[in-house]
Amino acid sequence: MSAAAVCGVAVALALAWTGDAAADAVDAAEFEVRVLLREGAQPVQVSARGRASVRVEAGRGAVVVDGKPVGQVWHSAGDELRVDRRRLRGALEVRRTDAGLALINRVPLEPYVAGTLGSEIYSSWAPATLQAQAVVTRTYVLHRAARARGDWHLTADTAGQVYGGPDVESPAVIGATRATRGQWLAWGGEPILAAFHSASGGRTASALEVWGQEVPYLVSVEVANEEDSPDTYWRASVSRPTLGRALAPLGIDVGPVHGLRVIERSPSGRAQTVQVRGRGGEAQISARALREALGMDVIRSTLYQLRTTETGVVIVGSGHGHGVGMSQWGAQAMAKRGADYREILSTFYPGARLVRGGVQ
Repeated sequence: MSAAAVCGVAVALALAWTGDAAADAVDAAEFEVRVLLREGAQPVQVSARGRASVRVEAGRGAVVVDGKPVGQVWHSAGDELRVDRRRLRGALEVRRTDAGLALINRVPLEPYVAGTLGSEIYSSWAPATLQAQAVVTRTYVLHRAARARGDWHLTADTAGQVYGGPDVESPAVIGATRATRGQWLAWGGEPILAAFHSASGGRTASALEVWGQEVPYLVSVEVANEEDSPDTYWRASVSRPTLGRALAPLGIDVGPVHGLRVIERSPSGRAQTVQVRGRGGEAQISARALREALGMDVIRSTLYQLRTTETGVVIVGSGHGHGVGMSQWGAQAMAKRGADYREILSTFYPGARLVRGGVQ
């Protein structure tokens, strides 16, 4: 998940402040989420039960359906709605854009939560973990929607939240969604930025140390018993030529790279600044930029040590993701120790209030 700025539709959210989740509340289920499935020039097949499949493509200044221009925007809805082979709930909106077509799924909030929860976490995990993630998922999309300024609220990939629709739903996922129906986390009456990640490596990071902005409920907290995570300890070897190719687009020109060294760490122990040494001199790069350059799957987090070898560098680390907010493996460990979803949420978002409210 990314904390990047959002392209989204401008909407007015009237979020009812109710104090806590036990209070009488307005159902939020009718809020409609606008999810960008994809944008590009490729055509798409759209079908629904009882109707023939149609081909939708980008024409000159218009959406074209089965060879006929239909204007700038086209809608489709119905039971068993499919976009190519992908099943959807709600409705599909297709917009003609400079890039071709923008495919937007307009889906009620609760089905969106279920269709995202099934993509973002293991459905076999403890009910309390799934319930915590459901609240986080719901809160995150409400936060993004309140700040959207375009035709959609967020994307269906890791730049927003990974949205799989009904194909990723399961009884456990649906149960967690229903158990937390309409609940979200608030600060000052507004939905918080409910950041989350896979594993923290023993301590989460604050928003200040990762994104340079202090957020009162996104502070560093200790996380216990993440040992079940496959990312508790990880190791990556990177050759000198690979380092050189990755760093060149960033303007790091030190000749053949000899090694890397962490020269600055954050309060939670994560690398912040890395020194690059080469035949032609030295340079500095942020640890985040290095991670992006080499790939998020190579450097799984910035909680790592560096060791220079004769052929390159060995990176030994712990955790997976940016480290801010809820650790999913940490939440699962808490659930296995008997914590409910409210305890999990209060641990990872201290000071945030669990509320139930509505949107208009």
